[in-house]
Formats: sequence, structure tokens, C-alpha cells
Amino acid sequence: MEKEEILDKVVSGEIKIYQIENFTKTPKEAVEIRREAIQKIRKVSLEYIGKYSINPDNLFGTNIENMIGTVQVPVGIIGPLKINGKYANGEYYIPMATSEGALLASTNRGASVISTSGGAITTIFRNGMTRAPIIKLNSSRDFYKINDFIQTNFDEIKEAAEKDSRFRKLQKIVPYLVGRNLFLRFIYDTGDSMGMNGVTIGTDAALKIIEENFQDIKSISLSGNLCTDKKSSAMNLIEGRGKSITAEVIIPHNIIETKLKTDSKTLIDVNYRKNMIGSAQAGSYGFNAHFANIVAAIFLATGQDIAQVVEGSQGFTTVEEDGNGVYFAVTLPSLEVATVGGGTKIET
Repeated sequence: MEKEEILDKVVSGEIKIYQIENFTKTPKEAVEIRREAIQKIRKVSLEYIGKYSINPDNLFGTNIENMIGTVQVPVGIIGPLKINGKYANGEYYIPMATSEGALLASTNRGASVISTSGGAITTIFRNGMTRAPIIKLNSSRDFYKINDFIQTNFDEIKEAAEKDSRFRKLQKIVPYLVGRNLFLRFIYDTGDSMGMNGVTIGTDAALKIIEENFQDIKSISLSGNLCTDKKSSAMNLIEGRGKSITAEVIIPHNIIETKLKTDSKTLIDVNYRKNMIGSAQAGSYGFNAHFANIVAAIFLATGQDIAQVVEGSQGFTTVEEDGNGVYFAVTLPSLEVATVGGGTKIET
């Protein structure tokens, strides 16, 4: 079929929106037809979302369905930011995508303060992507035999969970019991990938071994919401998910006064009253000013899973007196990031 014929059939409803790729030579052609069809059906102009540089052919089947174009978000840069870490060591420029004016200006000032103070010391103190299926037991007493089985046969379960992957490594399985609902929180090292899809596949395979040995239990869901994925939770704040990190710097008094236009005593007091007392009064899981702003902007610019800003927004800003300056640190227990896979492979 020619393009115009496909377009007419989409507009008339004979070809469904999600079926267009079945009739075109390339996914890119399907994107154009789908966008034109929506313009005709809704009598709107979608001119600007049709202007992009990425290749839809590389996204089909992996990153998006029913594509009609792209949304462009302004991208800026901050830095150089000096980092003194185990894996990253040196000066870096950080891309941030946002439409909020002043965000990059204020972040850049913070980067300047950190670098002038000698750089941020970074520590990854925990690393584990999780998936937590839920199993319905006949009685809470069944917990004993299932937990014993997991401990005794962990190597077999681990082998199944890691099958067909060079990077997915099962670290441990932590049980949580609520009535006769058993949650098994599988924790993996996923290397440089964020690993959500991989740990889901691995956990499904591991769960089958448990089910085969206990015919009287019932698997309810591969995700029991104790993972906890893309939701604010005390579990992630305390136990972490993805990378758990701390970045710290000692800022001298004179830099606080010249660059931040305040003094150490005021900085400590504001952090205590706002980020600690204010957050506690609000019942917040984020004892910080606005982690979400910076996490979201970097996630957008670097192809991370934007929905996981929820977990990334949870964390602590701590400010303490330290000799000739202040000790300033941010701790993010659930930073779910990757340098391979997912959106990181998109050209921009």
C-alpha cells in the first residue's frame, strides 16, 4: 500500500493506530503517517513534534509504541564540577534538561562552590536493584518451610535468576511476612545497567523453582510493591534501591561568604529548620530542598527512566560545623541510573 492509502485507512479506522508499522517499510514512515492521521482526525497542527534528529527505526519495539514525534526540552550544561570518587575522578560538565529558568544558574553556582572547595568526595555505599513478588500462603506457618528452602537452595535459585545474563547477579533474597502474604525482595547487582527488565526476568525464573516445590502456595504478582518501583516509600529510603550514594564537601567560611552570600551559622540553621524540622512536620521522605529538580533534569538529559525521579527525590541534606568551614553532604539512597541500555542508547 502507498502512504496515502494507509493514511486514509487509519483516519477511517480500518487500520488501528497501533497497526501502522505492519503496513509500512520502516518505523519512521509509520511515525509520519500516525502523526498526519492525528492531525486530520483532531484538526490540529503537530508540526514541531515532527522535527527531530533521532532515528525512530532504533526505538521501535524497545523504547516506545505509537510514536508520532518527539518533545524537545532545552538542554544546558553546568560545571566544571570537581569529583573525587572511586569511579569518577576529575572535572566534569553535567548536562541538564529543563524548562525551569534559574535551575541551571543556581546549580552551576553550587558546582562552583564545590569545585573551589576542593571537590566533592563521592561514595557508593550500597548497590542493588530489586524486585519483590508476593506469594499467598495457606497459613503464616508456611513461612518457615519456604524460607528454609530458599536458604538451603539459594545456589540453585541464584543460577536460575542469573541465567542468560552476564551482568545480573543475585545477591540475596529478603523475606517480609504480612498475615499470610509473603513478599520476597530479590536484590541484584546489575552492573552498569539500571536493570529493571533484567531483574524481573531473573525473579520470574527463580520464583518458578519455589512454586515447583510448593504446590499449595499461590503466586499473586511478580511485583508486590515492596520493590518499591516508582513510588515514594520508607523501604527505599532505608534499604535503598539502585545505587545508594553520598557526596560530601567541606566548604570554607570565606567561600560561603563570598559565593553563597551568607555565613556558616545561618547555613546550618536554615538546613536544620527547613530540611529537617520542616520535612519531619510534613511527613516527607525527602529531607532536602529539591533533589527532584536536579535529578529530573539530569535524567532527561542522559536517557534515564524519568519516572524513577520519585525515588531519586528521597534523601538527606546534612550540614554540620567543621573547623574552618561546614561539612555539607547529600545522601540519595535510591538513585536508579544506567550508562547502558534503555534510553541511554538514544542518539541525543
